[in-house]
Amino acid sequence: MAAVQGGQVDAVEEKDIKTEPSNDGGGNNNANDGRLLSTSPGSSSSTGSIKSTTGPPEDQQTLLAVLQFLRKNKLTESVEILRREAGLPEDSLDLKGGDSSGAGSGAAAGSVELADGDASSLLSRVTSSASAVAPAPTKAAGEDQPDVNVVLSAYSQQGDPPLYQVYYSGLKKFIESVLDCHRAELSQVFYPLFVHMYLELVYNNHESEAKAFFEKFSGDQECYYEDDLRILSSLSKREHMRGNETLLDFRTSKFVLRISRDSYQLLKRHLQERQNNQIWNIIQEHLYIDIFDGMPRSKSQIDAMSGSLAGEGKREANKAKVYYGLLKEPEIELPLDDEDEEAENEEGKPKKKKPKKDSMGSKSKKQDPNAPAQTRIPLPELKDSDKLDKIMYMKEATKRIRLGPEILPSICFYTFLNAYQGLTAVDFTDDSSLIAGGFADSTVRVWSVTPKKLRKVKSAADLNLIDKESDDVLERIMDEKTASELKILYGHSGPVYGISFSPDRNYLLSSSEDGTVRLWSLQTFTCLVGYKGHNYPVWDTQFSPHGYYFISGGHDRVARLWATDHYQPLRIFSGHLADVTCTRFHPNSNYVATGSSDRTIRVWDVLTGNCVRIFTGHKGPIHSLAFSPNGKFLASGATDSRVLLWDIGHGLMIGELKGHTDTVYSLRFSRDGEILASGSMDNTVRLWNATKAFDDLETDDFTAATGHVHLHDNSKELLLGAYTSKSTPVIHLHFTRRNLLLAAGGYNP
Repeated sequence: MAAVQGGQVDAVEEKDIKTEPSNDGGGNNNANDGRLLSTSPGSSSSTGSIKSTTGPPEDQQTLLAVLQFLRKNKLTESVEILRREAGLPEDSLDLKGGDSSGAGSGAAAGSVELADGDASSLLSRVTSSASAVAPAPTKAAGEDQPDVNVVLSAYSQQGDPPLYQVYYSGLKKFIESVLDCHRAELSQVFYPLFVHMYLELVYNNHESEAKAFFEKFSGDQECYYEDDLRILSSLSKREHMRGNETLLDFRTSKFVLRISRDSYQLLKRHLQERQNNQIWNIIQEHLYIDIFDGMPRSKSQIDAMSGSLAGEGKREANKAKVYYGLLKEPEIELPLDDEDEEAENEEGKPKKKKPKKDSMGSKSKKQDPNAPAQTRIPLPELKDSDKLDKIMYMKEATKRIRLGPEILPSICFYTFLNAYQGLTAVDFTDDSSLIAGGFADSTVRVWSVTPKKLRKVKSAADLNLIDKESDDVLERIMDEKTASELKILYGHSGPVYGISFSPDRNYLLSSSEDGTVRLWSLQTFTCLVGYKGHNYPVWDTQFSPHGYYFISGGHDRVARLWATDHYQPLRIFSGHLADVTCTRFHPNSNYVATGSSDRTIRVWDVLTGNCVRIFTGHKGPIHSLAFSPNGKFLASGATDSRVLLWDIGHGLMIGELKGHTDTVYSLRFSRDGEILASGSMDNTVRLWNATKAFDDLETDDFTAATGHVHLHDNSKELLLGAYTSKSTPVIHLHFTRRNLLLAAGGYNP
């Protein structure tokens, strides 16, 4: 069956596409497998899903392979439970013997989720979620790699090699001859067909025909597939195809095309009349056609959404309910009043400020209808120090400058000198008192940007001598001898690619090429925990706005959700087809956004682990993400020099900001959400009118249903200012609590 969507989406994807969540590396994967399999053995849903695998022979083979994999790793208890639930005889594994080749070893890398996708009931603490598009298998060592023979076997049924050019030319001629309104839509099939036809020729050892086919038609493909075509051109022999990531991506994920019903009927009729089975088989096997009723889309509408590794996101993938509203602020009454009185008495100011703060409190008491329940995910309780910080934040907010087109922020640029291109990551604390840099020499450096120097806590022996009842005990515990403006943190064994301060300024996270995320104490300036789960470099990490939780993403194509007091990840977000390059928490901490080299952005639900949004439109790897302060919108920046704006509630692209000439590495909204700042490798900071960009938005029901995008080319109207540094790429931006913009980067002479 072709995976074709009419009025509604197919409930189940093609069975030969296996969802394989990435391993946690070594022992972690085994431990997780054991825990998954031993959870709720009596659960009806899990029993059903496991029993369903004992039907056809290939499913039986898969199950035996999983059992053997578990037994090999000495997880005997898990083997017994799975065997009993599947109703297999005790000697079934002995009958199987040592043969775990073919589909078996490919399946072994996955978990029980292979059974039927309904493994959610089995997952207690670790959730491995697979999204609408089946992810490519992640690379692991040795036998955990997918069996390439199985993946490539789809290319063994081929037609007459010389006819490939005839088939493709015939289709091209037909599409070029149809009405203009259908031509743009039908032209989308050129690229995936070209790739699969070329790979079929290579796989079946028709090298010269493959080369001729590539040379003749590669120039017809869209310019944004250039990098993919360059990789494809290097695959000229069957041996080259083994273990190639790009190839496995094309094979294991269906390329999604969104086409109107009329255009689809035209294409189908043409192929059936010509009896062009070769192309029709590829469409059925490797493409997912998302059909909608209505007018065909224009070339500009298609181009706006195209460019990702696996086509567009399915419309169905963006229909889940997202609670994008903000959580109700905790009420801080007595301490707030006391602080106000003291401040007013000291400064001799009138008490008319108080109603302003009260009104602030009363405003936060109204629950946003789009906000998640306060208890939807467990959040840490506020400590006394957090409450004091909230009071300081409210005071600063009263002095905040209201930005707008006429009132732009001042920009303070922190330039790192003598970094010799070694600066790889920067972060500021929320109160802008500390700045940290991650470096290629595997160090993390923390500076104080206020006159207050950085001090360590005294040794345990010295702490015993302190009077714990004194008012200034927090000052007394600090060792003045250690005071300095800079502290260097050693521990990583590779370049540090991501860093993030905790909201309470007590901790710092860093992620590195060495595959670990480290948690550092800013009281002792030592490493507290090393979180090991990623198999390859970890490109980014970020603390939740509420603390406690953090997210990491890396080269193993998955993002992981952690809690500071858990050694294992709480959630594994699997679905991207390439490296997860940037991560960002939603302001309400219930969702995370991930950007990837597969040129898509995904939004994940922290509670369920499901992918609730897939955004396509960037033409290069995504390097920066920013949520608007009200939680409704998302901005993304990529190597294609563009900033795209997304409506999270409707799941639509709503704006495109053009002006940068190089990768956009940093994005940040002002505290009131009026202005969006973007920083780029082109050495500039640009300020955009976010309010106007979002106010012009019209999302009628038709647009939301079809996913059509009507982008206005109004970048020049929205650009409020561009500010150039001498020779410093902008790799981080931060708005202070009073809306001063801080920028940072390493000087590049």
